[in-house]
Amino acid sequence: MVLAGTVSADPVERRMPSGDEVTELRLSVPESGKRLLPLPVAAWHATVGKRALKGIGKGDDVLVHGTLVRRFYRSGAGARSLTEVLATGIKKLETADTA
Repeated sequence: MVLAGTVSADPVERRMPSGDEVTELRLSVPESGKRLLPLPVAAWHATVGKRALKGIGKGDDVLVHGTLVRRFYRSGAGARSLTEVLATGIKKLETADTA
């Protein structure tokens, strides 16, 4: 799938116990009507590359290539699930200057 949207929160970089690194983004994607659909995006550095994520921050428009996945896990509150976009590519979109 390909999504175009706006990063709605500052990206969070995390290092897993395995040593793998991931950047988590919150993407707001326009839905039919005037609603914005918030989608979590996981960009693994081994897949996307750390360079592709450099300079991406809150408020930036981005194009994300990836797949929709649903993960299941257990927490103190019981069984949980999370649906997120597993990014295979990400690109910051340039805005045209109106000057």
